[in-house]
Amino acid sequence: MKKGFTLVEIMIVVAIIGLLAAIAIPSFMRARTRAQANGCINNLRQIDGAKDQYALEAGLSNFAVVTFADIGPTNTARGGYMKNWPNCPASTNYANTNKNATLTALDYTINVIGSNSLCIGLNAATPPHRTP
Repeated sequence: MKKGFTLVEIMIVVAIIGLLAAIAIPSFMRARTRAQANGCINNLRQIDGAKDQYALEAGLSNFAVVTFADIGPTNTARGGYMKNWPNCPASTNYANTNKNATLTALDYTINVIGSNSLCIGLNAATPPHRTP
């Protein structure tokens, strides 16, 4: 008597594994997208916080224009309000950026004082991230 598995048994196991993968992979992709959006929203909150802190210290009122040079690490006059430039985790800029290099503010527009910042680093098919 030979011990082992028949071809039918192996095919059934492979089919079950394929079915489980077909169910699980979309869930993992949705979880990844949600995590990237949450990371981007946290970046937006940090940008808005730095922008508000800069506005308070500089005596700016609503609708005053603030740039990344004002709030970023290059602002040595006030010490900088952000450690480094944020990039959206869902954008191609994030994936192609050398993590040790100086990041550029390619993904966000910070808008004027009194309005929320906006993520612009995504493609046209994906809606932009916004702070709630």
